[in-house]
Amino acid sequence: MVLLSGPNMGGNEWKYVKDCLDTGWVSSVGAYVDQFEKMTATFAGTRFAVATSSGTTALHIALILAGVQTNDLVITQNITFVATLNSIRYTGANPVLIDTETAGWQMDLDLLEKFLQQETEIKNNTCYHKATGKRIPVIMPVHVLGNITDMDRLLQLAHQFHLTVIEDSTEALGSYYKGKHAGSMGLMGTFSYNGNKIITTGGGGMIVTDDEALAKKAKHLTTQAKSDPFEYMHDEVGYNYRLVNVAAAMGVAQMEQLPGFLEKKKHIIQFYTSALQGVGDITFQEVLPTVQPNWWMPTIRTQKQRAVLDVLNKDQLQSRPFWVPMNRLPMFKENLYYHEGDRSGELYSECLSIPCSTNITDADLERVANKIKSVF
Repeated sequence: MVLLSGPNMGGNEWKYVKDCLDTGWVSSVGAYVDQFEKMTATFAGTRFAVATSSGTTALHIALILAGVQTNDLVITQNITFVATLNSIRYTGANPVLIDTETAGWQMDLDLLEKFLQQETEIKNNTCYHKATGKRIPVIMPVHVLGNITDMDRLLQLAHQFHLTVIEDSTEALGSYYKGKHAGSMGLMGTFSYNGNKIITTGGGGMIVTDDEALAKKAKHLTTQAKSDPFEYMHDEVGYNYRLVNVAAAMGVAQMEQLPGFLEKKKHIIQFYTSALQGVGDITFQEVLPTVQPNWWMPTIRTQKQRAVLDVLNKDQLQSRPFWVPMNRLPMFKENLYYHEGDRSGELYSECLSIPCSTNITDADLERVANKIKSVF
């Protein structure tokens, strides 16, 4: 089978993991954790990075650090992976779902502005939802598939309505907006290192920020809030959310290869857009001139989505439909969904992601393109 987005272990992974095993440093303390954090902060252009056990736990801690509390509302978007909303629910808050714009598949900023202007009010420098009286302390944009929206406009709206910005940049390692790396523009950003991401630690995540106090607090909370280096003294409710050293060792090896992975992703999307140009009704995600995406997961849009999925997967070319919109999941269907026409639903019914592992061969890319063409 040609995997959709499989790991590429072509560097020093074996060497660094063996070093952990040989020395016994396999748990959440070790030199590779520190090195992985430093490499990530440097790459992302932030002062600090704190390694976590997953992208979801990174989001959860970031929301806690931003002061999100039970019965608050957090603005995010309707097209995303479920972890975005799960992390909001972990805090006792609920999501406000903004529909997606048609071209780039990011949060619709026109809808966001309309919602903020018509549905919210500012009291004591805090944003509140008029209808429910609930506080809205945070907006969490998701950089869907590694693409990025107009962050200047989003940040301006956030400032105007007193919203803290946490970037769900879990898919966007290696993506830039006007030269600024994803995750570096809000108060905090997050990355994920799941097995299908552009680099992987098997499972892992990262919080990035320029705020030293927040970074220290994140490290404290993710290590069970242990306040004494010797005694088992804990000063608040903490979490077992730190990345382990053996996984960080993989992360260091993967970071060493990241520039090459990004070049391969660019090659893959260029191949697909060229090979599928003018084929049926196929279109690709549009990108703003100010954005340099990592092209993590090349995805096409066509009204023949199910036929294309069927042909590809029958030929062992692993392909997947888009995420089910959050408002259609049973645990979130009662949450506020702000839309004008449900573009999220249209994307879900027409988009599919196609094979794009960084070790995929040109011959397999040709196989994928030809199979897609056969449907038309």
